[in-house]
Amino acid sequence: MQDQAQFNPDSKGALDGIKVIDLSRVLAGPLCTQNLSDQGAIVIKVEPPTGDETRHLGPPFDPASGLASYFNALNRGKKSIGLDLNKEESINILHHLLSDADILVENFLPQTMERWGIGYEQSLAKLYPKLIYCSISGFGETGPLGGLPGYDAVLQAMCGIMSVNGDTSIGSTKVGIPIVDQMTGYVALSGILMALFDRTRTGKGQRVEATLYDSAINLLIPQAANWMASGQAPQLMGSSHSNIAPYDKYKIKKGEVFIAIVNNQQFEKFCKFIKKEEWIINVNFEKNSARNKNKELLKKEIEKAIYEFDIDHICEELMRVGVPAATIQTIPQALNHPHSKHRNLIIEKEGYRGIRSPILLSGTNCKITQTPPSFSEHRVEILKSIGFTEIDIQRLESEGISPSKIKTLK
Repeated sequence: MQDQAQFNPDSKGALDGIKVIDLSRVLAGPLCTQNLSDQGAIVIKVEPPTGDETRHLGPPFDPASGLASYFNALNRGKKSIGLDLNKEESINILHHLLSDADILVENFLPQTMERWGIGYEQSLAKLYPKLIYCSISGFGETGPLGGLPGYDAVLQAMCGIMSVNGDTSIGSTKVGIPIVDQMTGYVALSGILMALFDRTRTGKGQRVEATLYDSAINLLIPQAANWMASGQAPQLMGSSHSNIAPYDKYKIKKGEVFIAIVNNQQFEKFCKFIKKEEWIINVNFEKNSARNKNKELLKKEIEKAIYEFDIDHICEELMRVGVPAATIQTIPQALNHPHSKHRNLIIEKEGYRGIRSPILLSGTNCKITQTPPSFSEHRVEILKSIGFTEIDIQRLESEGISPSKIKTLK
């Protein structure tokens, strides 16, 4: 069994030959299409004259390319062309690109595509019956919040995620990564792949919808189920778990560790390791329901018992005996960990550094075809491929239809 991520630049990806038109910006859509590109799809990133917003979200900026690191994280393997879709000729160019495309991904406000005359039901489903059309939005098109803009942190607040994240000393706080956006990107990816599979049977494409709202609500495991069963609204938990104990961070002499015990066998191993075998038969700790009820008492006892342990060794030793545990690492520490290197989680190409996709297939390999593109970097190549001449391309630029440089907002 292969236990290490391998990359063969000569292999074909699982999606080799699939063509994607990517009209999305910021995070969820670009994350979805980057994963498609990593598996061999041809992804054409169509950007507005002002460029994808993440191009400007810095510092930091990459010293070699000048691109914002945020943009770099989401757009490798893509070809870029600038198109002003408010202009009719840009829409015509988009139709040329869609004529042999398999997938379109967009995350405009609902009804934007319809305003341009290229809504899925309105137009594209009839013109391109095999097209898989993925729409990503904050709330969907209909309903009390339909059509409104959505951002990750707003959805964390609205959908209850912040209500359980944080502790009483600081109050509610957002998760430190854009977790709703990322979840939505993978929801979109899953839906697209399901639709691709269905197309092999029916020969027809379909619409895929992914919303930040639905994705955020689906992140509420097990908190939503706890409320449904008990009628009690979940509260701020700090680093503990609502259903499991001991499952928390614990102070020791030179720092903090996280210990995650989910069954009695692990608890017994832990007790033996810290020389507290009497806890195994203690009525307050002998099973998870009792431990969970008495989690504050248990936490105090654990911190007293492990306080003098060596932080550099306790977690690895616990893991070796079957008890999940970890020191709380910084991001640089995590990325430089020997196991991250063993798994080839940092990928490099021509000065580009990024985190590889978590998706690994045994028969086809994730690969980077090219580094993140500069704005409209491939406009000439793309336009020539659909029949435009050098003179045409110059005119398209002069008229602002397909700019070669980002339009600066005043």
